[in-house]
Amino acid sequence: MSVNLQTPIDYLKGVGPNRADLLRKELGIHTYQDLINLFPNRYIDRTQYYKINQLPRNNADVQVVGVITGFKEVAQKRGKRLVATFQDDTGVMELVWFRGQKWIRDRLKLQTPYVIFGKTNWFNGRFSMPHPDMELLAEHKQNLRSAMQPIYPSTEKLSNKGISNRVMSTFMQSLFRETNGEFTETLSENLRSELKLISKKEALFNVHFPKSPELLSKAQFRLKFEELFYIQLQLIIKNRVHKTKIKGFVFETVGHYFNTFYKEHLPFKLTGAQKRVIKEIRSDMGSHAQMNRLLQGDVGSGKTIVAFMSMLIALDNGFQACLMAPTEILSVQHYNGLLEICNPLNISISLLTGSTKTSERKEIHEKLENGELNILIGTHALLEDKVQFKNLGLAIIDEQHRFGVAQRSKLWHKNESPPHILIMTATPIPRTLAMSVYGDLDISIIDELPPGRKAVKTVHRFDKNRLQVFKFIRDEIKKGRQVYIVYPLIQESEKMDYKDLMDGYASIERDFPKPEYQISIVHGKMKPADKDYEMQRFIKGETNIMVATTVIEVGVNVPNASVMIIESAERFGLSQLHQLRGRVGRGAEQSYCILMTSHKLSADSKTRLETMVRTNDGFDIAEVDLRLRGPGDIMGTQQSGVLNLKIADIIKDNDILKSARFYAKKIINQDPSLGQPENQLILRTYKQLTKYKNIWNYIS
Repeated sequence: MSVNLQTPIDYLKGVGPNRADLLRKELGIHTYQDLINLFPNRYIDRTQYYKINQLPRNNADVQVVGVITGFKEVAQKRGKRLVATFQDDTGVMELVWFRGQKWIRDRLKLQTPYVIFGKTNWFNGRFSMPHPDMELLAEHKQNLRSAMQPIYPSTEKLSNKGISNRVMSTFMQSLFRETNGEFTETLSENLRSELKLISKKEALFNVHFPKSPELLSKAQFRLKFEELFYIQLQLIIKNRVHKTKIKGFVFETVGHYFNTFYKEHLPFKLTGAQKRVIKEIRSDMGSHAQMNRLLQGDVGSGKTIVAFMSMLIALDNGFQACLMAPTEILSVQHYNGLLEICNPLNISISLLTGSTKTSERKEIHEKLENGELNILIGTHALLEDKVQFKNLGLAIIDEQHRFGVAQRSKLWHKNESPPHILIMTATPIPRTLAMSVYGDLDISIIDELPPGRKAVKTVHRFDKNRLQVFKFIRDEIKKGRQVYIVYPLIQESEKMDYKDLMDGYASIERDFPKPEYQISIVHGKMKPADKDYEMQRFIKGETNIMVATTVIEVGVNVPNASVMIIESAERFGLSQLHQLRGRVGRGAEQSYCILMTSHKLSADSKTRLETMVRTNDGFDIAEVDLRLRGPGDIMGTQQSGVLNLKIADIIKDNDILKSARFYAKKIINQDPSLGQPENQLILRTYKQLTKYKNIWNYIS
């Protein structure tokens, strides 16, 4: 049969149906194409051969030439292990296998020269090597090989079934032989000469069989650039298509509602950043395209007022608006805040959540459909089929990473034409990630805090300083302030967390006795009504201290609360710590965040705590978080799939990413349809990529 890159992996020499099945399940390798795009994790220098009497005692990877002189089986607690005696002209060592003994014993030849490779252990005056990579010296001399030995991604199951790194290398060699190393070029001549990129064929060869470190780095650069370039191209084209194909409602009027609010009811002066963002939104909604904008701003930067003023533009043009939030607490808070400013403007606004009574629901549904209701605030309840608008012009989604893509698209279909979409987040998204994951959205950033806000002072204290911390709390309460004390909640250990919380609560009750002090407690095991009752007591100032798990992370606004104590702060992620800190510092007084930990801290925990103490800048914090956790964790499972990268790393390859986005934009600006002769290669590759949804499988 003729071979091409879409040939199923089963047909590759040495693979066969059983191994093919394993490769599919364990590494997602279905075709020759998938195998060629399995890039090595790292490389090992295989130019050096050791003698047994020269081996270093440091568990390093080494390569030795010698012969097997005999085997024995040794009983151990579970089953047996197979031990072979291996020697060269300077000494003797042992090779050990804990599984697959029979298979190994039948395959290996005695008194025949082998090259062995692996990590050594020094025990009882002798070296041993568990599960070595083994190759007959005669074959070793003939193979396609390079000084830098590639180490491929693997899984425990693959190693157990005998698909070692050496076996993967032989598959790769077979693939290059069967295809003659003929790989179609995917980047235009112009781009390659401008960036001095090596050819696709050279890059693939040198990434799997590097002839030198220099060629390896050229190969990696070329493949990383290509991967990021096509992702950016896709996002930029998607944004362009969106703007030209998806017609939006044109909001030409900025009228009575907007102007009256701006002139007579605006509670404070807008910051320069807020004005800039409102301008960007106005221009989007006034163009003929549907707005698709992401609004980022730190906790307390005033996103809600920007969102409200955008709603007023929709109302001025005879349309309705809605705002969807991820939790009931947050949607109630948005509703209460907006109700106050809607009343003087005679705007009708309602709240729809899971706990809205049936009679109220019916009334809301009717008023929405006949257009009496201007603004609807709510949770996922807005997505129910029963909720139909007369003419929804603007949909705002708060903390959108908590909603799946399918849920967002439901909002689109509430109308004949899709409404304008504004997505808000207080979780700053690092620029690198924003470019990759939200590259098809337009992005606005509110990067200054309202005047009169003081930055929160953050300190790190150990458990032994607890008495001083309690004294500080008493002093703040004397000044009339309120305090949060937050305990971590980690699902797997809910019982232990509950105990921590209750122990903490008991000790706080001892140190802050009634009637002088009043304490609220809020945690996940409480009924919603009880939670709400406790929250309200704190909001009204009837209690001085709120002891809570992270349910207060999003959306509790108590300007009088000036101290946030985070217990076991090492158990929280950076973005969570930053969100929690954002609960204080909402009034004009100086606020404080105290991170309490034990003395035992991992390196990552130290970095997180130092970052929190050093800066209040959410974007700075997000960059550190991205370095520590990687993109998948930050995006959550729904979206991390977008970044299923094969060779590039958006953190380490940030500069390549910027360059890829720059060139993708430049090419699309000059030639939007990629119709010019010099862009034919790019167009062909792009079409193939979009045809096969799993973008990277088809990029050779």
